[in-house]
Amino acid sequence: MNKDKPGPDRAIALRYDPQQEEAPRVVAKGSGIIAENIRRLAEEHDIPIHEDKQLTDYLMALDLYQEIPPEIYPIVAEILAFIYRMNHKYSLDEA
Repeated sequence: MNKDKPGPDRAIALRYDPQQEEAPRVVAKGSGIIAENIRRLAEEHDIPIHEDKQLTDYLMALDLYQEIPPEIYPIVAEILAFIYRMNHKYSLDEA
């Protein structure tokens, strides 16, 4: 297993609506069966999954519905930018 991946035992879900929120926030987190359910729901709804052990460690310490702290904005912004690019490419491919 890649040491940078959190593994199937933990998962975090973030939500970010720039029209309503100043920063992304943790909306689900858990380990074991909860992590499996988070991943399953993401897959069912075509939500991209990014694996990063260090980021997972950091985000697991946050409370539910807590905004991510400014010190990790650059990391999360990079991930969100990648997701937005992939979604845009996917929508162009379907057209």
